[in-house]
Amino acid sequence: MDLLLSGIQTVFSPVALGWIMLGVTLGVVFGALPGISATMAIVLCISFTYSMGPIIAIAFLSAVYCASITGGSITAILFKIPGTPSSAATVLDGYPMVQRGEAGRALSIALISSAVGGLFSAIIMFVMTQPLMKLALKFNAAEQFAVCFLGLSILAFIDNKNRINTFISGLIGLAMGCVGMDRFSFVPRFTFGSTRMLDGITVLPFMLGMFAIAEILSNIHTPVDFSAYSKDKQANISKMVSMKELWSLKWTAIRAGILGTFVGIVPGAGATIASWMSYSIEAKVSKNPEMLGNGDPHGICASETANNAATGGAMVPLLAMGIPGSNAAAMMMTALSIHGVVMGPLLLKSQPLYLSTTFTAMIVANIAMIFISLLIARVFAQVLRVPYYVLGTLIMMLAITGCYAYQASLFDITVMIVGGIFGYFFKKYKFNTTALILGLVLGSDTEYYLRRGLMMKGSFIKFFERPIFCVLFAVFIILYGYTLIQYLRGRKKQQIKQ
Repeated sequence: MDLLLSGIQTVFSPVALGWIMLGVTLGVVFGALPGISATMAIVLCISFTYSMGPIIAIAFLSAVYCASITGGSITAILFKIPGTPSSAATVLDGYPMVQRGEAGRALSIALISSAVGGLFSAIIMFVMTQPLMKLALKFNAAEQFAVCFLGLSILAFIDNKNRINTFISGLIGLAMGCVGMDRFSFVPRFTFGSTRMLDGITVLPFMLGMFAIAEILSNIHTPVDFSAYSKDKQANISKMVSMKELWSLKWTAIRAGILGTFVGIVPGAGATIASWMSYSIEAKVSKNPEMLGNGDPHGICASETANNAATGGAMVPLLAMGIPGSNAAAMMMTALSIHGVVMGPLLLKSQPLYLSTTFTAMIVANIAMIFISLLIARVFAQVLRVPYYVLGTLIMMLAITGCYAYQASLFDITVMIVGGIFGYFFKKYKFNTTALILGLVLGSDTEYYLRRGLMMKGSFIKFFERPIFCVLFAVFIILYGYTLIQYLRGRKKQQIKQ
């Protein structure tokens, strides 16, 4: 309790509060800009911390970290451009709601869900830091493989009406995830002699192409329904979600919050995996799975709650063990090292105020984020007043700029264009974009942890000697069993009707 009070006292000082508010504002804006990931948002804000003390720097960067994950949902919903990789799943249901004239409703669900996920993870982390630290230390290759494989399992449930194309899309994504230097043998794979491909396909530029460029290319040949961008429907930006509807999303938020928190703890997992896994589980337990991908608020809630919940989880191994749970957390470790903060087990004993400050700042940042992000979203949403032929050009320019800013590489623009061509033909011939992205994001890690686990254990059977792996495998069996029962019941009902 004393530790919590000291953190509250520190964070609620005028100076700390001011920097947290600025951190939230910058994080939301940077997160909303395509190509400016949470990692880059932290990089861009490091210069602000040079004159700060370590405690204020922790509070400021924690606010930037949380808000940048949330900000990615704004452009994902309004323009079908994920601001961050973790907001890619939000596109699936957010953009269809905008097309129905429900931009305000979709944005408010996303932003409030993000805040709920962040608050949940921060509170859980503060209460359970030490026991969760011990649990995270027990994760090795077998458990990490199980987490990634569980995320890939969504391939079996996406687009039940076109399973063959979905599986083909997923397999293409898995194959693309193998491009680059093999992490064990260091042998180039599928690079076709190009040195640019040795690092593999950069996910964010490819996703920008799949979602943004493909949408623009599709609208070149397809007449655009400008009513989605009319002033009448734009007025609905002020129509936010009701408390009754928010309450109906409570179980989705609870599932996503718990999942995102624990996925965030696993080193290397991060917000993107948490988002897709949460969406996968929602597809399996939903009473109306056919609605997901067609503007279902539950899909937005599942994705956004989980990805922000992962931020709190990622801070546990960082502060307690010195192991960054994600790329953004790794950049935070670098930034805090500049200020002489030494992360690891001794941090809790020698400098416990850093821990309490981090999580208190995250709680304050998530509360402030609800109001700040809604104001910023309104500014972004005004762009929808622009006719689509102008908006499409602006989106193209924004995507190219953001893509180049990601790594200052012209090759990334080429990747984005290729992704746009893929996305165009996928949409035209009714292949599944989600399945491809999922295979690309998770395929490489799934292969790596499986091979690493086999090298350590010698046999896949020995994976079952680890209790945590068995629990994760049991979750997989239960989810598939539940889905299979639903499928058989549906077929039986159809036979009875016939």
